[in-house]
Amino acid sequence: MSNSSVKVTFLGGLGNIGRNCAAVEVDGQIMLIDCGIMFPEDTMPGVDKILPDFSYLRENMGNVVGVVLSHGHEDHIGALGYLLGEMPLKIIGSALSLGFAKNRIKEKGVIDQATFVEVKDNDRIKVGAFDLEFFPVTHSVPHGFATAFHTPQGVILHSGDFKIDTRPIDGRITDLAGLGHLSKSEGVRLLLCDSTNAISEGFSKSESLIGKSVRNIFKDVEGRRVIVACFASHIHRVQQIADAAIASGRTIITLGRSMKNNVELASELKLLNIPKNKLRDIEDIDNLADGEICVISTGSQGEHMAALSRMARGDSRWINIRKNDCIVFSSHPIPGNEVSVSRVMDGLARRGAQVIHSADTLVHTTGHAKAEELRVYHSVIRPEFFVPVHGEYRHMAGHADLAKAMGMKDENVLLCGDGNSVVLTDAGIERGPNVPSDYIYMAGSVGTVDDSLLSERNVLGQDGFVSVVISVDMQSDGHAVLAGDPEIFSRGWVSDELGETIHEKAADKVRSDLVKELGKKKCLPKDLEKIARRSLGKFINAETRRKPMVVPIILEVD
Repeated sequence: MSNSSVKVTFLGGLGNIGRNCAAVEVDGQIMLIDCGIMFPEDTMPGVDKILPDFSYLRENMGNVVGVVLSHGHEDHIGALGYLLGEMPLKIIGSALSLGFAKNRIKEKGVIDQATFVEVKDNDRIKVGAFDLEFFPVTHSVPHGFATAFHTPQGVILHSGDFKIDTRPIDGRITDLAGLGHLSKSEGVRLLLCDSTNAISEGFSKSESLIGKSVRNIFKDVEGRRVIVACFASHIHRVQQIADAAIASGRTIITLGRSMKNNVELASELKLLNIPKNKLRDIEDIDNLADGEICVISTGSQGEHMAALSRMARGDSRWINIRKNDCIVFSSHPIPGNEVSVSRVMDGLARRGAQVIHSADTLVHTTGHAKAEELRVYHSVIRPEFFVPVHGEYRHMAGHADLAKAMGMKDENVLLCGDGNSVVLTDAGIERGPNVPSDYIYMAGSVGTVDDSLLSERNVLGQDGFVSVVISVDMQSDGHAVLAGDPEIFSRGWVSDELGETIHEKAADKVRSDLVKELGKKKCLPKDLEKIARRSLGKFINAETRRKPMVVPIILEVD
């Protein structure tokens, strides 16, 4: 061991699904593990994506060397463009992960800030103070890695997102043999391990089983259009869908920018094989018979502006859903997206489509290890210390219990959250200082929005707003007197039928309270604003039991 301590700071991904990002510090230098986004929930109106809090990285900007990409999913790479806008980075990952990342970084216009370092299975490289080794793992996107940090305090192993699939589509299995050798030779001082499915018992199903199920669907819907929605990054799923479609005499059409781009990239890297004569542009769809069509589309998570959502609403530029169209959701909703996905499914069914999804047909399997696979993993790695990562709190707590049940000491298993850190020393492991870990909400060209703005949007969306306009005559001493009766305007508060009557009652109440206060003392305009807001708020709550946004407006008259 060394007198030099090593710190790991968790900037995102612990206690939630998304915005995965951790910082490993060795000899004053920082290497990130992933830099991803989180997708917004329905309670976050107007928000496009959620970023990790980069405050700690800004404070240590000169020490940040780069970022290791465990794999190419948006919740692990999607925030890179935003961080590169603030500092240059070396980005280390597989060819596919780097390709996905480059597409996103180019969109942000910061490609010149990035230096790309491609690594292959079992490579071991040095970058600054970091000695990194990459072990292949199977996941729902090709070419994922478990990363071993060889540090002065021993090996820190980050599992990446993984499953133990003995029959993966590309034959690239999770390298338990290599990880076992690492465990026996150097030992693993600290394990950071995927917890997403820790509370789901058993083994995950092999990805190879999906192909058979999809082929059966194509046999059953002969002569009908088929639209299959899946993640654009799930290249092996796309391959199986394409193989089944082509075997049934169909042509492949991609829909959605990310699907088109990812199919092109994976084809260039020889990770996807679709004959060129079987791949057509969406513009050609009307030139094909229904039984010749297989559209592979984005939008499986119910995203409002995605291709599938547009079809469900009837405003797709390319596809008007017809009776007997078959729509396959080859995915499972990310936690938080369940309502949006259900809404899209319902919209498609209302238009006459047959909707097939994973609840009734084997059209999806997880990319994350379930409990029995995690037990195998822990028995191979045998870490000294363990921090569950990647998952909601209940997933991580379940993973911690699993590790303890396998013999790990309670004090050697640490449950952490975003903003927490742990420090490895010769004496063992201890909790380090906390850092800022707020959700950073991104809203289109507006940039970031804060919690208060989100709260206001939710109030407006649920209860509307009520405005009271108060005309005042300003006196020479700066005080105000009423120059007329208050006027009430509202949107989304009460129906048109009740509007006029309740507006009059509200105006009378505000006027009465203003006159009462003005009879006691002289008031500045800001005093009248406070009185009006309090008076109108009490009236609204008493009359309607609702809490719209109350907006007083003081209008000076000549």
